[in-house]
Amino acid sequence: MAPDPWLLMYDSTCHIAQEIAEKIQERNRCQRNGESSSKLNVAIRSLLQNLKEKINRLKDLLLQAVSTHQITQLEGDRRQSLLDDLLTRQRQLQASYKNDGTETDVIRSSLMTGGVKRGATNPWLLEESEETRGLSFDDITQQQQRIIQEQDAGLDTLSSVLSRQKQMGQQIGNELEEQNEIIDDLTNLVENTDDKLRNQTRHVKMVDKKSTSCGNFQSLNLSPLWRGWKNWLYEGWLYECGPLSQGASI
Repeated sequence: MAPDPWLLMYDSTCHIAQEIAEKIQERNRCQRNGESSSKLNVAIRSLLQNLKEKINRLKDLLLQAVSTHQITQLEGDRRQSLLDDLLTRQRQLQASYKNDGTETDVIRSSLMTGGVKRGATNPWLLEESEETRGLSFDDITQQQQRIIQEQDAGLDTLSSVLSRQKQMGQQIGNELEEQNEIIDDLTNLVENTDDKLRNQTRHVKMVDKKSTSCGNFQSLNLSPLWRGWKNWLYEGWLYECGPLSQGASI
């Protein structure tokens, strides 16, 4: 199995920090003895800049590994703790470099832990979390796989819930379309009924108007007929009774 690039870079960064601590101690010793320390200061500044760049690179790699699920959240937290310790160590070394001739605790502790054996800064030798303590590499791998499976199951559940909500949304949309069609049909029916009512009202008015006109026409036309009939009767009476009335008058 190939070594993890992040852990390899972390190990090399710890070596740089150890080298800085040794050079700061050597510079302080030269200053106490009255010797020149300009070359050591230049080397320390260069190493401090390199240490800063590597720490920033470790930050970026850790963020990428966590966001793309290359490592578990538990492993990400463990590496972040290692990175925080390294940042604290960087600030202490920076402060020790500025305090010429003063040997701080971080330099002494760095030399005591790494001065004899430089490879002792391997992150796997540091204190591990309670979750992985006492577990073998295979156990840790299985634990990580189990966590990934749980995450996958959670994502599957979330996907099914979202799918169900999508179906409900589609059903609600279809129901709204049907209700809109019913409303449109009712609107058309009301409009048709209103048109029919207007037509019937207009027809009734026309019939009423015509009946009134016919009544006036008949009353106007019957009067001359009646007068003509009466004249005819009167003239007939005169014709029949005319001689008798003339003799009587004689």
